[in-house]
Amino acid sequence: MQGKEEFSLNQGPAKRREMSIKKQIVAGFVIFRRTEDGPKYLLLYRRGQYWNFPKGHFELGETSLDTALRETQEETGIGKEDLRIIPGFRAYEKFYFDRGKERIHDTVILYLAETRSANVSISPREHSGFAWFLYHDALKTVGKQYAGTKRVLKLANDFIKNAQKRRAQPGGHPHSGVVRSVAQNRHPVLRKPISHEHPPAIHKSEEKATS
Repeated sequence: MQGKEEFSLNQGPAKRREMSIKKQIVAGFVIFRRTEDGPKYLLLYRRGQYWNFPKGHFELGETSLDTALRETQEETGIGKEDLRIIPGFRAYEKFYFDRGKERIHDTVILYLAETRSANVSISPREHSGFAWFLYHDALKTVGKQYAGTKRVLKLANDFIKNAQKRRAQPGGHPHSGVVRSVAQNRHPVLRKPISHEHPPAIHKSEEKATS
């Protein structure tokens, strides 16, 4: 389940006091590839609930970048050798969700990387589909509920555009800018994919139903 605002009207003070709080940090990537129409961003569809970036939890001894690389390969099949990590970009997304009597507060560290491959192999245990979206289509697909995810997309898209401008300037360096930002998801509503007039191909997993 994806992020909620910091105060939920359907939970009274008594219920909030009963809940234990758990804080955790996860890491992942905003992945894009260049096309004739512009950069396309990879979003994964989480079990018919919401769209987000490949990301996951730390393992013992890992740095945030180690975790982001490992989780990206596990969730998409895109390995380190297929990624060009963009220097100078790191964004943060925060949200919480409830699991039983426990409230989980997640801080997500997100790096930016480019790939030339459109091939993605998702894990059906975690995701039911994926798609490559142009920037404005990605914003529509994520939806208004997840403002933090949309803000990270904007930061990434602006960073790429600014890098292109710097590259075009004499003596300019494409990665001289540095991004550090915290993006907060504020709404608890789960959503289904928005239908587009000309939707991108959404690739579903081949998970088989079991009796």
